[in-house]
Amino acid sequence: MSGETSPIVGNLDWNVTPYTDLLKHVDSSTIVGAGAASVLVLGAIAGLVLFTYMRWWGPLYRNWLTSPDAKKIGIMYIALALVMLARGIIEGFVMRAHQAMALGTLAQKESGLVAPDHFAQLFSTHGTIMIFFVAMPLLIGLINFVLPQQLGARDMAFPVLNQVSLGLTAAGAGLIMISLLVGQFGTGGWTMYPPYTGKIFSPGEGVDYWLWAILISGMGSTLTGMNFAVTIFKERAPGMHLMRMPLFCWTSLCVAIMLIYAMPALTVSSVMLALDRYADFHFFTNAAGGNMMNYANIFWMFGHPEVYILILPAFGVFSEISSTYSGKRLYGYTSLVIASMSIAVISFTVWLHHFFTMGQSAGVNIAFGIATMIIGIPTGVKIYDWMATLWRGRVRITAPIVYLTGFFLLFVIGGLSGIILANPSIDYQVHNSTFLVAHFHNVIIPGVLYGMLAGIHYWFPKAFGFRLSETWGRRTALLFVGGFIFTFMPLYVLGLMGMPRRSPTFQNPDFMPWMYIAAFGGVLMLCALASLCWTFWTSYRNRRALAVPGGDPWNGSTLEWSTPAPVPEWTFPCIPRVKAREDWGETKRRGDPWRSPETYTDIEMPANTAHGLLIAGASFTLGFAMVWHIWWLAILGVLAIPGLVVLRGMRVIEPNIIPAAQVEEEDRRFRQQVASLPPATRADEETERNRGVPDLSEFAG
Repeated sequence: MSGETSPIVGNLDWNVTPYTDLLKHVDSSTIVGAGAASVLVLGAIAGLVLFTYMRWWGPLYRNWLTSPDAKKIGIMYIALALVMLARGIIEGFVMRAHQAMALGTLAQKESGLVAPDHFAQLFSTHGTIMIFFVAMPLLIGLINFVLPQQLGARDMAFPVLNQVSLGLTAAGAGLIMISLLVGQFGTGGWTMYPPYTGKIFSPGEGVDYWLWAILISGMGSTLTGMNFAVTIFKERAPGMHLMRMPLFCWTSLCVAIMLIYAMPALTVSSVMLALDRYADFHFFTNAAGGNMMNYANIFWMFGHPEVYILILPAFGVFSEISSTYSGKRLYGYTSLVIASMSIAVISFTVWLHHFFTMGQSAGVNIAFGIATMIIGIPTGVKIYDWMATLWRGRVRITAPIVYLTGFFLLFVIGGLSGIILANPSIDYQVHNSTFLVAHFHNVIIPGVLYGMLAGIHYWFPKAFGFRLSETWGRRTALLFVGGFIFTFMPLYVLGLMGMPRRSPTFQNPDFMPWMYIAAFGGVLMLCALASLCWTFWTSYRNRRALAVPGGDPWNGSTLEWSTPAPVPEWTFPCIPRVKAREDWGETKRRGDPWRSPETYTDIEMPANTAHGLLIAGASFTLGFAMVWHIWWLAILGVLAIPGLVVLRGMRVIEPNIIPAAQVEEEDRRFRQQVASLPPATRADEETERNRGVPDLSEFAG
């Protein structure tokens, strides 16, 4: 970057790519940077060539990018998250590999794989990606796909708004990805604390990439929360009152409420920091009357509820799979509902424990320390309820159960280390050490990643009509569990030995054995990522053998298992009338659950629209232009977004009407197919005999 702003291209010039850095100075750090940029470029080119050669652009546009169907939007959210997960895991491996060779001495400068500034960018992008662009899209995608089906609804309350939310999230992710190729990312961590991230200390484009990615995607998450809440309150099937909702719907409701109240805090703190950087405001400049602690205060008003926003959907998944794969009713339904809502409420009262070290009074620290301990109680209730559900059940050791077992073993350790950190005196000693890194990952990976991967494996047949390979699914789960243990358990020991977090180097040779173990864990995590990709690929190749057109491969008890696999656009031929909790299971107990409806009617579905795609493009353009100070392009982006909204509001959009005859024909064909398929026992679930029609004599749920 030359330092002079062009009226045409802003601060852009030929010196902002990692290839320029490589030409100026060849070392391992510039090679890694150029290599990462090359993967992005070659991946984009390969995608363009593949889609062009296979003539997929038309179907992609018509059937996916312009679809307001919540099921397809959910799948696209998850696909985006898995792409970002690949980058996040690779960056985590690079950091572990760097630290395994970063020992320095007073006489000899430390080495390592990447330069200190590059390392700081890595841990900043890694944290940002894993929280905002892996965990959030995974849970939002899974809720989008599952929630309407479990509620007995055809779609979300606001289908086009749902599409816009996806577009905003994708635009934010695009800004994160383009920072690999154009410019650099910020070095202030995933929280981007000022004053370090102010204009004086970080004058380049790095912090701005983070700001605009978070502002754009955060707006999408806020709208998503509103959509989820309205859907749950207004779109439930007749007879499904709140205490008949599956636990996954309850945790989704908690997430919706928390998104609505927590995300604005992140937006406010980010806008204030942006005003400091762009317009010389001084919200966080002590010398000019601001207060940098205000940023931490506002950010963590979002940040700690965010932890439970991420983990509650996984708790919903574990509730579903513990019941289904044990063949039992969920134990303690009411207590699980109360525990979920308690977690949602208490999570807004503990944010101050994130800065026990910053000088509050003892009374304030004690109050927030007690609140932090209290929030462990409803979480413990949930774990005991899931264990009681599995107790004496006929448990099938499927991939989701392997993830659940790994969660039991590891999440409890993470929770206990959190109780330890709730003591302000202990927290003061280990807050800036790798002990805290180990604790955070010990909660997020078993609690969020395992839950989301278990949910993907569980509901995958509903999305695509065939099961995932159990053999490779279990191998992937075991690799993720083993990779976590080797990568992060050593960090507890290193933290107690005095290893600081965020540090690109260290001088204590006693750290080295633990660093090598952590690096080996990073290798296992890479293997887990490769195994996950192979699971999808080998399952797709064997999709005929794994097909489950009957739609109920696990002998489930909630409404989504009553429909074909893959699910039709309209989901239900007739909106079901719910008479009991776990209504599909009750229907199985009463006799023939696949009885045809008496009458069929036309179904009104929202028409396809490019509105979300256009909003995504305008938002990405605005963010990129603001990062590089291309003011004319930023003005176009600012005008385009409300212009598109107004244009949409002025048009008369005709809905897509599905004729009753078409619905009846497809539904009767499905029910005839179910009647012709052989029922599969629980022992047959992993075999080709499982075609999605369970043996009802075994249903005890």
